[in-house]
Amino acid sequence: MNSKTELISSIRLFRTSPHACSYKADEIAVTVFVDPELEIDQDLNSKLSELGYRRSGAHLYRPDCDNCNACVSCRLPVQSFQQQRRHKKIWKKNQDLYVKEAAVVDDKNSFELYEKYINTRHSDGDMYPATIEQFEAFICSGTSTTRFLKFFLEDRLVAVSVTDQLSQGLSAVYTFFDPDLNSRSLGNYVILWQVEEARRLLLPYVYLGYWIKDCQKMAYKSSFRPLELFIDRNWLLLR
Repeated sequence: MNSKTELISSIRLFRTSPHACSYKADEIAVTVFVDPELEIDQDLNSKLSELGYRRSGAHLYRPDCDNCNACVSCRLPVQSFQQQRRHKKIWKKNQDLYVKEAAVVDDKNSFELYEKYINTRHSDGDMYPATIEQFEAFICSGTSTTRFLKFFLEDRLVAVSVTDQLSQGLSAVYTFFDPDLNSRSLGNYVILWQVEEARRLLLPYVYLGYWIKDCQKMAYKSSFRPLELFIDRNWLLLR
């Protein structure tokens, strides 16, 4: 038994009741959460990320559906990744942005950007309409190694990324951005920025959360190749 398996066997897990799936119509979802009494430190977050878990607010979780395995944890091996033509265009287009790291993101500008993003881009989802309570629980909650990254165009806040620094990489917990700037592909740009930051820190991976093959909103993740997918408890390379 390896250390990661021993870790899982030593902590309590809680399984939710079946509920409507947020991504696939007519599907029923079930989620497993790590004991909420546990502190999410870097070691726990890192080891569970290796096992396909994901942080959302104050919780570490993974899908555990009875009849579906469409949600696949994915990560980008940064040393193997090379920008394709579309990535180079996105990178070049956003070189006028600058990044500030903040200790917290509980300011008015960050919430207003989040509210605009959710209400514009995700009005068909279970996070709509955005509320301050939701923002504080989902975005403002962090760990000891969470980095709140703010992207600015001159003095205008245009994107915020909540990023956990793991022992083996960066975990892109959530990014929101100004939906009026579609031509900049800000979501993709933030991933490219995280790749370069991981390289600078000599970290091998950027974790991109869950990917669903037939979900259009997640299609952008598969444009980053090679991509590693966590399938049958192993990381498999998708070129």
